[in-house]
Amino acid sequence: MATMLPTEKPGARSLADVLPNSARSLAREPNDLELPPVRSVVVVVVDGLGRSQLAARAGHARFLAARPREAITSVFPTTTAAALTTLTTGVMPGQHGLVGYRTLDVANDRLVNQLTGWDEGMTPQLWQREPTVFEQAAAGGIRSFAIGPSRFRSSGFTRAVLRGAEYRGANSISERFAEAARILATGEPSLAYLYIPELDKASHAYGWESPQWLSGLEAVDAELQSFVKALPQRVGVLVTADHGSIDVPHRSHVLFDQAPELVEGVRHVGGEPRCLHLYLEPGATDADRLALATLWEQSEGERAWVATRTDAVAAGLFGDVHPDVLPRIGDVLVAARKRVVYYDSRPLDQAARNMVGQHGSLTAEERIVPLVRLGAFER
Repeated sequence: MATMLPTEKPGARSLADVLPNSARSLAREPNDLELPPVRSVVVVVVDGLGRSQLAARAGHARFLAARPREAITSVFPTTTAAALTTLTTGVMPGQHGLVGYRTLDVANDRLVNQLTGWDEGMTPQLWQREPTVFEQAAAGGIRSFAIGPSRFRSSGFTRAVLRGAEYRGANSISERFAEAARILATGEPSLAYLYIPELDKASHAYGWESPQWLSGLEAVDAELQSFVKALPQRVGVLVTADHGSIDVPHRSHVLFDQAPELVEGVRHVGGEPRCLHLYLEPGATDADRLALATLWEQSEGERAWVATRTDAVAAGLFGDVHPDVLPRIGDVLVAARKRVVYYDSRPLDQAARNMVGQHGSLTAEERIVPLVRLGAFER
């Protein structure tokens, strides 16, 4: 079953288009974004900066707001692990394999955190199945760089999704832009990815409508303005995001385990609060999946999209799905469409319930992100 799942317009631009077309502009090749040939490209990813949030706070980002902002689509689920991997590989989650925040490692019968849970049981080069755009650019003689916080330099996630790029650690927003400027000053052709996690962090802690988030947006906008003002010629800059965000008050937490029928037969609860992956016990049948989905639909259909794995895949939510990736997707998916989040109150650690800003689902606030062209790409 799948109740009115959102569908993509054919040919709609998405995160998967950003880096591959940037690389084509460096190779002086025609590209779907119609980017002109340039010497170097910087792709700035502002984690959590949805198009609707930028529009709502345009007065605090006057430099960005003064530029045309295209709307492009992030992936499903709208979570950093899935979205950034699509950005850096140019393929959808069903192909690269990072299909959520916490997903099932079938071989070891456990949930794994796709951002921070990498260990000896998960080989980044195998778990993330696709070559990155950076690796492909290297084959054409283009040097790639990834600029982000130093603590991420050697993480499993970095090794999975940024391979082929030389990592440059810089711990503040201004230091990251300064590092990008140093790379460009060499005059050598390059493809650089610059990652800004500060807004997403503020959103989770305080909400995107908070003064803390606004302060972060103002800092990003000011640094971008200074960076672009000093750009060398023939350098193109694209600014985008991995997802948007929704502020959810504590009173809108749904403790789904308090309805026992909603967790009967469920072995693992993965995903995240706005997009649950429910994994059934081994040996579950299609009838079992349909039965659980029907119960969830009856309980939560007014405020969530509910689908079996089969229907979600058939609807194209994950793109084409490789057989190796299929078991990582929940048997049943529950994606919030109202301002609610779904929590399991059984685990002892309930720290996640302190989060205000949330994402993961299919709403426009979470899924539609901006694409801003600057420098040699500005029209």
